[in-house]
Amino acid sequence: MGQNLQNGGQLRPVDLARRHGLSTQAVRNYEEAGILPAAARTPHGYRTYTSLHAAALAAFLALVPGHGHRTATSIMRAVNQGVPDEAFRLIDESHTQLLDDRRTLQAVERALGDLEPLAPPPEPGRASGPGGTFIGPLAKRLGIRPATLRKWERAGLVHPRRDPRTGYRLYDEDAVRDARLVHQLRRGGYLLQQIAPLIAQVRAAGGLEPLETALRDWHGRLSARGRAMLTGAAELEAYLRERVRGDEREALGGDR
Repeated sequence: MGQNLQNGGQLRPVDLARRHGLSTQAVRNYEEAGILPAAARTPHGYRTYTSLHAAALAAFLALVPGHGHRTATSIMRAVNQGVPDEAFRLIDESHTQLLDDRRTLQAVERALGDLEPLAPPPEPGRASGPGGTFIGPLAKRLGIRPATLRKWERAGLVHPRRDPRTGYRLYDEDAVRDARLVHQLRRGGYLLQQIAPLIAQVRAAGGLEPLETALRDWHGRLSARGRAMLTGAAELEAYLRERVRGDEREALGGDR
């Protein structure tokens, strides 16, 4: 902070902004949003900040990568409003979500590793239609009942299309892939609502083969988010300590 904390330890909005590559308007916006404590004003109405505001801004910017802008904002508002327990609860929720994401990733990896080869399709005929397989033959190949496939469809886990001639369900390669994954995960004890995000990941990746690369990227994102949470926690702790020191200084000043 050096020279910027001369003149009674005051900082101008531009001092905070330059340190983090922000605009002065962004700093003012953060104050108005409750991310920074309210600034003092000069007799001419100009905002003045202190090391407390600098610590608050550093904490917020460090929290964003791990928790997201909305949660980071809520965390800082809670601290500035004097309810740190609410801030800690929000942090706990983010860690819980990260753990859930890790478990989802592990479930996808296990499902892919345990995916059993599917029996070869039956001879063309009533078992298949143009560009797909009918529900009965697919159910037989998976060793389940057709009603189970219909249940998975209602849950949004499998999306067969309809044969334009007969109206019967037709399962193309993607639908068969999804059915196989759902079947494997169900055998592993997963509930339908737990399977939904896994299937979504496969679809977003564009299939099983592209998913291998996506899984590596997913690992990287989760690790980066975990480290960002550690960085955010350190900066938030520094801000909390700065608030305590400020309260102590204020109390000493009031005793004099």
